[in-house]
Amino acid sequence: MSQWLNDAVFYEIYPQSFYDSNGDGIGDIPGITAKLDYIRSLGCNALWLNPCFLSPFGDAGYDVADYCQVAPRYGTNEDLTALFEAAHTRGMHVLLDLVPGHTSVEHRWFKESCKAAQNPYSGRYIWSDNVWDDVARYEGIAGSLRGISERDGSVAVNFFSMQPALNYGFATVTAPWQCAVDSPQALATRQAMKDVMAFWLDRGCDGFRVDMAGSLVKNDPGQEQTIRLWQDMRAYLDEKYPHAVLVSEWGEADKSLRAGFHMDFLLHFGPSHYMDLFRCEHPYFSREGKGDIHAFVKAYRKNYELTNGKGLICPISGNHDMPRMRHWLDPEEMKIAFAFLLSMPGAPFIYYGDEIGMQYLDLPSKEGGYERTGARTPMQWDSGKNAGFSTAEADRLYLPQDPAADAPNAAAQQAQEGSLWREVQKLNGIRHATPALQAQGGIEFVYCQEDAYPLAYLRTAGSQRVLVVLNPAGRETKFLYDGKLGRALYTLNGAPTQAHGVVTVPPASAAFIEVE
Repeated sequence: MSQWLNDAVFYEIYPQSFYDSNGDGIGDIPGITAKLDYIRSLGCNALWLNPCFLSPFGDAGYDVADYCQVAPRYGTNEDLTALFEAAHTRGMHVLLDLVPGHTSVEHRWFKESCKAAQNPYSGRYIWSDNVWDDVARYEGIAGSLRGISERDGSVAVNFFSMQPALNYGFATVTAPWQCAVDSPQALATRQAMKDVMAFWLDRGCDGFRVDMAGSLVKNDPGQEQTIRLWQDMRAYLDEKYPHAVLVSEWGEADKSLRAGFHMDFLLHFGPSHYMDLFRCEHPYFSREGKGDIHAFVKAYRKNYELTNGKGLICPISGNHDMPRMRHWLDPEEMKIAFAFLLSMPGAPFIYYGDEIGMQYLDLPSKEGGYERTGARTPMQWDSGKNAGFSTAEADRLYLPQDPAADAPNAAAQQAQEGSLWREVQKLNGIRHATPALQAQGGIEFVYCQEDAYPLAYLRTAGSQRVLVVLNPAGRETKFLYDGKLGRALYTLNGAPTQAHGVVTVPPASAAFIEVE
C-alpha cells in the first residue's frame, strides 16, 4: 500500500458545488485548485473528486460520455492536470471517480454498439439477440432498454435508464447472447478501462475511487469472478503504475481487499448499520442518549476479522448520496461524531461542507439527485454574495444555497475559537501526529454494550496504545477498564477519571488517552 494512504484524510468534492472561478454559477476545476490551501489548512491531505468528465448529466456525471475528456463546464484536461500538480506541490494526493460499470447512452461506444452491423463495439455492452428477450431478468442487471436502436435486442442498464451496463461477461453463461468473463468482448471492455486509468495516471492522478466496484461481472452471486477481474486490474497497475491507489465502493472489505483494493468504503446501505450513528430517529451521536451503536460495532468487527485485522474500511462523514449529518446532529454533537470518524482505522473521508455543519435542504431533484439533491448545495465560503461560492446572480447557481440567517460559512468558523471547523482541524492534526490513530493501526473495542454509553476502543501501532472514549450522551457514564489511563492527547468537554478500575466519563465528551 502506498505509504501516504496510511496518513490520508480525504476531502470529497462535488465539483459543480465547490467553487465557481469564472462566474457561470457552476463550480469548476480551477476553483478547486484555488481552494487547495483551505483544504490543506483543515488538515486534509487527499482529495476525492466526484466525476468531472464529459456527460449529459442525467446522473450528475455518473453517466459518462467520454472518460478521457473533462466536461467543459468544469474546464479542460489541462486544468485537471494543473490541479494534480498543484496538489502534489502541497503534499496532497488526488483520486478521481472511476465509473467502470456503465456509461451514458451518449458515449461513442454505446452509439456504435446500437448499430445493426457488427463493429468493434458490438460487444462492449450487454445485449440480447432479440428485442423480446429481456436481459433484466438476470442477476446483477438493474433493468433494460428496448426499442431504442436499429440493432435487434434489449440492452442491460446498471442503475438509471440512461446508464447502459458495460460488458465484463457472465460468471455463469445461461443464454447464447451472454459472454464469458474470458471472452474477447469482455476482455476488450476490461482493456478499455485499463486504458482509461492509464490516461489519467499518466497525467498525474494518484488513483481512483471506484463506483459500484462489485457490480461488473453479471450472474456472479459470490462475486468470485468480479474479484478475479479486479485482481487482474491490480496486477496491471502494479506492473505499470505501482503507486496507483484504488478505493472501492463495495461495502464488503473481505472481498474488495482480496480483489486488490487498498481500502473499502463504509457504505450507508446494506448490513453496516452506519445510519445508526448519525442518520436515524435516535442517532448514537445525539446527546439525547437514546441511540445504539452495538449493531454497528458487531458488523464492523465481523468485517474487520474477515480482512485478517487489516480493518481498511473508510469511515465517512457523509457523501453526495445521503442527507447531511447536520440534518440530525447539531454542531456540538458533530464534534464528537468527528472524534469518532477521525480516530477509526482506514482513511476517513470528509464531505465538503460537513466541516462547517452545512444543512441538508429540501430541494427539487437536479441532475438525477432526487432526495440526494439537498446534500449537494454550493459550498458556503463567507458572508458575501452567494456565500462566496460564485459571482453569478443567485438564479444562475447550480443549486440554491441555505437561506437561513445563521447559515454557517467557512471564513467565520475559521476565525472562531471553538467552532466545528476548528475542532475538525484539531482532530486532523492529532491523527496526523499519532500513528496509532492512523489507517493501519489496530483496533480493539473495550466497551460497547447494547443500548448503552459510552463507546471505548483501543487503537494501537507498535508500542503506542491510545484509548478512545466517546460519550455523546448528555449524562455521565461509566465503564470498567483495568488498564491505567495516562496522558490525554485530546479532550472535549472534560477528561475521563479512573478509580478502582471504574472509568467515569463526563457528559457529551470525547477523549484520546495514552494507556499502558
